[in-house]
Amino acid sequence: MSSSSSSAPPPSVVPSLADLCDVHVASPTRASVVESGLLASYGSRRKFHGRIETVRCLESNPTVRSTLSTPGRGRVLVVDGGGSRRCALLGDEIARLAVANSWSGVIVNGCIRDSAIVNKLDLGVRALGTHPVKSIKTHPGERGTDVNFGGVEFVPGWWVYVDEDGVMVSEMPLHGTADPSDDASDAPSRL
Repeated sequence: MSSSSSSAPPPSVVPSLADLCDVHVASPTRASVVESGLLASYGSRRKFHGRIETVRCLESNPTVRSTLSTPGRGRVLVVDGGGSRRCALLGDEIARLAVANSWSGVIVNGCIRDSAIVNKLDLGVRALGTHPVKSIKTHPGERGTDVNFGGVEFVPGWWVYVDEDGVMVSEMPLHGTADPSDDASDAPSRL
C-alpha cells in the first residue's frame, strides 16, 4: 500500500494556506478562496494539494467511483453534488479506491458517509457534512467540466490547496516543486 500512495504529495510538503494567501490572493495568479466554514474536514490528511479533476453529479455517484478508480497521480477530485444533503456521494469504499489510486484528496459539494472509516484513511476529504444514505446509481454525471461553488470556480488542470484554514484555488501551481508531474504546462489555458 505504501507504494500506491507514494505519488500523492505527503502532507509535510503542502504550503501553509495562510502564507499562500499572503503572497497570491491579490496577485495575477488569480488565486481565490472558498467561503469560510462551508466545508468540514474528513480523512486523516488535514493538508493536501494537487491538480484539479472534476465531476458534476446530483445524488448519483457512478462517475465519482469510476474517476477515483483511475490513477490520481496526486490530483484532487472536486465533486459538485449541487449542495445536496439528501444522500452521500462518497463513502468508505470509494475513498479506499482514491487512496489505492494515489489521489491526494476529494472535495465534495455534498455529503459523505462512513466518516469514522474515512477519517482513518490517508486521504484529504472536505464535504458539506455527512449523511448515512448512499446515492443512487442511475445518472452518470459529467467529468472534466468547470464547476463552481463556495464562490470559487474549480477548473480541471488548475490547482487546489487545502489545510486547516480553508481551500484555495489557483490557475497555476503556487508551491515550489521539483516533481515534473506537477508541471502545469499541459493545464487547459483560460486566457
